[in-house]
Amino acid sequence: QVQLVESGGGLVQPGGSLRLSCKASGRPSSNDAVAWFRQAPGKEREFVAADRWGGGSRRLADSASGRFTFTKNTAERTVFLQMNSLKSEDTAVYYCAGRTGWTTAYYLPSSYSYWGQGTQVTVSS
Repeated sequence: QVQLVESGGGLVQPGGSLRLSCKASGRPSSNDAVAWFRQAPGKEREFVAADRWGGGSRRLADSASGRFTFTKNTAERTVFLQMNSLKSEDTAVYYCAGRTGWTTAYYLPSSYSYWGQGTQVTVSS
């Protein structure tokens, strides 16, 4: 069973940047999906980005397009979410998620079978 551990959250001013990391224990297959979601207080969990561990299926939410970048270091079994030009509305707990295989429903939280513990991102002056 793959386990995921996120890190890199914190407090940042509007317009600033943060880089989140998610490291997988075990050995996910190159065809397995890995994704980032976020959940703000009082809101549902929201899709941010996804890809196969082996690449080739990268997806990015409209809210993240142009500001966030999803990258991977497969040798280290780690994925990253580089977040630039952060806004107050990006404040949320950010979760890394994974599943066996890819799915066209990559944007649904229910598509993923294992999750990290989450890391808080707060954008505030």
